Amino acid sequence: MGTMDGHEIPSKRTLCHSRGSCPGRDGLRKRRGRLHRTKRVGATFHPLIYNACMNMKRGLVLGFAFFLAACQPAPPPVVRIIDNDNVITLQTDEIVPSTILSQAGFTLNPKDRLLLNGLPVSESQPITIYPTILQIRRAANVLIITPEGQQAIQTSAFTVGEALAQAGMDIRENDEIEPPADSPITNPTTIKYIPSRELTINVDGKVVRVQSSAQTIGEALAEAGIPLLGLDYSLPSGDEALPSNGQIKVVRVSESVLLAQKPIPFESELIASADVPLDQTQILSPGENGLNVQRIRIRYEDGQEVSRLTEDETMVRPPKTRTLAYGTKVEIKTAVVDGVEIKYWRAVQMYATSYSPCRLGTDNCGSTTASGKPLKKGSVALRTSWYLSMKGQPLFIPGYGYGSVDDACGGCVGRPWIDLGYSDSDYEAWHWWVTVYFLTPVPQNIIYVLE
Repeated sequence: MGTMDGHEIPSKRTLCHSRGSCPGRDGLRKRRGRLHRTKRVGATFHPLIYNACMNMKRGLVLGFAFFLAACQPAPPPVVRIIDNDNVITLQTDEIVPSTILSQAGFTLNPKDRLLLNGLPVSESQPITIYPTILQIRRAANVLIITPEGQQAIQTSAFTVGEALAQAGMDIRENDEIEPPADSPITNPTTIKYIPSRELTINVDGKVVRVQSSAQTIGEALAEAGIPLLGLDYSLPSGDEALPSNGQIKVVRVSESVLLAQKPIPFESELIASADVPLDQTQILSPGENGLNVQRIRIRYEDGQEVSRLTEDETMVRPPKTRTLAYGTKVEIKTAVVDGVEIKYWRAVQMYATSYSPCRLGTDNCGSTTASGKPLKKGSVALRTSWYLSMKGQPLFIPGYGYGSVDDACGGCVGRPWIDLGYSDSDYEAWHWWVTVYFLTPVPQNIIYVLE
């Protein structure tokens, strides 16, 4: 082993055994499983040059290998096909979905839907996206029940809402949908669909418009946040179906209870008293009103009182009866009236009118009194009840003179009333109050209280 420029130079044998081959004709070549040596006279090699040669040969070998690999044909793309629970994987050079499905033995029905990687795709649209998943959404049998009837459809929709839209239903927020709109479609599926309607609600002095698919007015009001509370009611009634004209009125009802005092009038009783002069009365006990307390329920509709109902009435103080003594004491008196001295036992203020045979208040004339006597001056008439008790009693009337109770006056009611008789020839009109004196003798039957 020698040196060059201060570096140690290995022998040719050392180089060949350490690297496996030698550059130039002095290198070692492998032939028939043996190493063959060659000589180059007068030349020696540096180790760096030797390594460069070896690396270049290796690079050529690797590049040739990659070239051969690139020239090999690429395998077909992989397509995954999902048909409900049936999943297969297929390698194919086809790019049209219908052809790929045909290769895999799948057939699309008219109502089926095809999805490419989860998005709708036409069966004739070429595939440009890999990896590829083709999903077949088979059409399901769906029965839609509405207030107008039933509708059977086939649809590949994923949700109830999508199926209704495909059936031409204009879905709104307050429509009644059962199952809910986001429920998945299975085969078969029955959908109950009640479209909402516009309602106009008059309540609390306002007009509220809402959409509702409720079955009754009460349910619609509750959905709209206008429930019927307590005694409230609606027109039409809350248990009725939604009105065809959509008009609803809500009447707010409230009640209050009032305790009211109600006086109880006292009664009066009359008792005869021989100590009290005739036609006079004397109070023996004054009497006192009683008191009831009423429980009254007052009903208001939209703030206006509409009724009062007395629910209970309790007597808290009973009335006390007034006792009056009417006089039965008859006293005969003497007086001079119109220059005539008379004796009388009763004097009564009466309203006086007059009549004659042809002034009876009828179309006919009559000259006979109830007693059978002819009608003339001196015959007087009293109300029927008085006439029956006082028939024939003598009287004296200032401005008229003596008279006798000979006739009954059917219209002389409501007050003490006397009708003075005349003939047609000497008739005088009377329309004023007068004192009537009842002359002696005192009759056996006396009306002590003139009513």
